[in-house]
Amino acid sequence: MVGVVNTATFYAGYLMLHPHLPYFAAFTLAFLVSMVGSFFMNTYFTYRTRPTWRKFLLFPLPNITNYLVQSGGVLALVEWLKVNEKIAPLLAAVVAIPITFVLSKLVLTSRDSAPGDKSDRSTSAEDLGPAPVRVEVVDK
Repeated sequence: MVGVVNTATFYAGYLMLHPHLPYFAAFTLAFLVSMVGSFFMNTYFTYRTRPTWRKFLLFPLPNITNYLVQSGGVLALVEWLKVNEKIAPLLAAVVAIPITFVLSKLVLTSRDSAPGDKSDRSTSAEDLGPAPVRVEVVDK
């Protein structure tokens, strides 16, 4: 569902920008804006993990692959196959989305600590979301 919402957000942005910018500039700008929304939707809903600055800064890595696959597809579809500029991004997304899903999962679900450590659930200075209250009982 997150992928559908993100794709719809990207495509709506693309269609709004397309009349004012060349198609590739509109594609790139809509892609960058939707990537921020994608980060938060994927952390909260898809992978149910805490958004952190580290993950936010790493999140563009799988999206670079997505951008390269999609932009290459858009250019090929529009320039070589003469597909309509308004349809080409959707067709290119069909190929890129599964690749990005796998790479995003690696970034967003990886642990910064040793296996078995639950530090991803603890609070830290790099957290981007609301912090839960930690209560620790100490037996003396």
